[in-house]
Amino acid sequence: MAAFGRDLGDGYTLTLRDLSTVEPLHELVLANLDRLRAAEPWAWQPQTRERAVLHTEHLLGQYAMDRALPCVLRLDDRIVGAASLAFDAYLGQASLGYWVDAGLEGRGAVRRAATVLVGVAKARGAARVEIRTAVDNQRSRRLAERLGFTEEGTLRSAMPLGPTRVDVAVYGLVF
Repeated sequence: MAAFGRDLGDGYTLTLRDLSTVEPLHELVLANLDRLRAAEPWAWQPQTRERAVLHTEHLLGQYAMDRALPCVLRLDDRIVGAASLAFDAYLGQASLGYWVDAGLEGRGAVRRAATVLVGVAKARGAARVEIRTAVDNQRSRRLAERLGFTEEGTLRSAMPLGPTRVDVAVYGLVF
């Protein structure tokens, strides 16, 4: 299992998430928790270092089994976000997820990371990549569209966000 890493330009890199990333990523999650809770069900869980370690170990296990590619987004070696692919070999598709520190939104870093990960999915022979996002998450929806994804529909009340459930927009890119 070779380590994954890509230069994204302008000081940004996309590297494999590992145990050395737990602490800085955990701190970044805490700093962005309010906005993450508006879009990510996992952000409503207790955000402890122990949970972060367990989650990273789980993701690395999925990576070792070739079921996921969990990455962190770095700017000059400082972790500023996360992006990942989850592979479904049975269906021949992948699911793409991403987020970045609030202060770096709109600078193209997530677009670059997502473009690389879509390329990885295609190179692995995936027939499609999917992005699911809360219908109110306009930034994520615009990114999916800029990446060439097509809006395929809405799943009603499909995502729990704290005490409420929200509709989910489904985007697909078919190769």
